[in-house]
Amino acid sequence: MRILIVDDEDNIRNLLARYLKVENMDCDGAENGLSAQRMLCDSPYDLCVIDLKMPGMNGLELLRWMRTNGFAMPAVMISAHGEISDAVEALKDGAQDYLVKPFDPEELILRIKTLVKTRDLARMVNSTELNTMQDDMLTGVSQDILQIRDVISKVSQSNANVLITGESGTGKEVVARSIHNHSLVSGGPFVAINIGGVPENLLESELFGHEKGSFTGAIARKVGMFELADGGTLFLDEIGDMPKPLQVKMLRVLQDRKITRLGGTVQIPINARIVCATNKRLEDMVMAGDFREDLFYRLNVVRIIIPPLRARPDDIEPLTAQILSRLNKEMGRKIEGLSIEAMDMLRKHSFYGNVRELENILERAVIFSNSSIIDESCLDLRGSVSPPGTEIHDNDSIPTARLTSQRSLKDIEKEAIINALHRWEGNRTKAAQELGITRRPLISKIAEYNLDI
Repeated sequence: MRILIVDDEDNIRNLLARYLKVENMDCDGAENGLSAQRMLCDSPYDLCVIDLKMPGMNGLELLRWMRTNGFAMPAVMISAHGEISDAVEALKDGAQDYLVKPFDPEELILRIKTLVKTRDLARMVNSTELNTMQDDMLTGVSQDILQIRDVISKVSQSNANVLITGESGTGKEVVARSIHNHSLVSGGPFVAINIGGVPENLLESELFGHEKGSFTGAIARKVGMFELADGGTLFLDEIGDMPKPLQVKMLRVLQDRKITRLGGTVQIPINARIVCATNKRLEDMVMAGDFREDLFYRLNVVRIIIPPLRARPDDIEPLTAQILSRLNKEMGRKIEGLSIEAMDMLRKHSFYGNVRELENILERAVIFSNSSIIDESCLDLRGSVSPPGTEIHDNDSIPTARLTSQRSLKDIEKEAIINALHRWEGNRTKAAQELGITRRPLISKIAEYNLDI
């Protein structure tokens, strides 16, 4: 625990520091409000003890500055003047407690421990509320999922940046939440933002915040995602959509661990773990000049590749069981499972929409099923995503693939190989498994088609 003591009297700072260090609390001292501002911008603190009456900037002014600039740690105000009006104003401006000098240091220690414990409990509750989402996409018995779980358990105990890649719907955010839930900052917030879902002209403000009047429409100060994630995890989804100018600023943040709000001058330290995800191949974007190489290496410390659901059919049954359990609770149903024929239909389906598509199919089935067992008549696959070249007709019970006359069988085979290799980022073994062949014939086909992948 790290405490900042702000008091213009040396003996008070030194005395409190000695008592707090006995309780294994690291202490820094600031002799005035301006020194405190500098120290708060340079280092993270768990709590501040602030003297009310100080020359220059007094305690209330410092407290208002802290709250205005996003420093949300608990604060205890101390004063030799026991005016009730001072206590009321301090509490109104964001102090969590108020002590009148002289006071017993043991009393201060007790109150500090109580405040930090209350803060940690609040974070835990918030974290629980944020993470009530079912981990459907991590459910499975395949070797791929078991390996991903093993990587999560290892990387969670470090602060390394993580890059998660995989097709849409495979569960990249769920993996990110799992990393957070098992990490050293699990009690802090999990803050997620989809880079591609925010207009480019607003993205910088969303990430870094802005000051009032910094641009047209900035009618009030805004705290950005980096600050909101302080003490927790910031998940940047679809990082490949980040504009080039913003990539430069992102690189600087990762290097310095500090941000500056738009229109601001104060550098704010950040203490958040960074996890990114993308369904794009960043290596290709780097080669094309669309993504900074230095930023790529900063983000790609640990890589987690989530395979598509069609490459791990053994996971369909346990996923179905867990999804149905959740749907029963949400919809007040008592669906016990699927018939053998219905499960066989799911296992044979390609699932180009991955787990998200499976959820969609099962939700429709639960709505229209009249019994506790879902049979094949309830499984409507017509709204499912299909690969290129597939046409779906309303009168078809199952999507029907039709080859166009303009494309030869070799063209389709070549395209399938290229797509599989891209999805598995060049891994021949994984691509061969998806294509239903062994590694040797795949290598022969790569040589035959002269594919440089």
